[in-house]
Amino acid sequence: MDIVLFGIQGSGKGTIARAVSEKFGFHYFETGAELRKLSQENSPLGHKVKEIIEAGKLVPNDIVMEIIEHFMETVPANESAIFDGIPRKQFQAETFDALMKKLGRSYIGILVHVPEDIALKRLTLRRICESCKAVYPADYDRSSCEKCSGELVTRSDDNPESIKTRFAAYFEETMPVIEGYKARNMLLTIDGIPRIPEVRDATFRLIEEKLLK
Repeated sequence: MDIVLFGIQGSGKGTIARAVSEKFGFHYFETGAELRKLSQENSPLGHKVKEIIEAGKLVPNDIVMEIIEHFMETVPANESAIFDGIPRKQFQAETFDALMKKLGRSYIGILVHVPEDIALKRLTLRRICESCKAVYPADYDRSSCEKCSGELVTRSDDNPESIKTRFAAYFEETMPVIEGYKARNMLLTIDGIPRIPEVRDATFRLIEEKLLK
């Protein structure tokens, strides 16, 4: 069973997705990382992605689906994948559904639910490592990254105005996708308000109880 992980910006879903991948051995798909990796490959798809990135264009949905199919070719039938940040829009969800059906994959959505006001507070207070891009919450009290000792900085777009614009896109574009999963009984929900270690452990328990029996 594959997992599609949903959550508003600031929910911690990226951190949770990586933790799930490490804990259960799920193959981790994050669109940006896959694009960067593919752009370094000497392959027809890699060249195509590199040209799009270098031109500063958005990657078309058909290419995104091609990238997902390429990724899924590396996932054995008896192993699972976790998707972080895709599908984002309704038309993308429809093409994703069609691809997963074609590949014979079963999957379910998990929503890390965090109210908008809490997500806003988290984003305005978080810091990011300049070197490795690791994200640290407000209660992390060091000025350097524990992974690579890089300097921690605040992202230029982590201001209330920019964040609210990103939230608006989430509610307008991604929430209908989430509601669609819910309507098809394909959605599990995790309370994302506690600290990340607690949310992580709750997600582990949910996966063990619902998906790995």
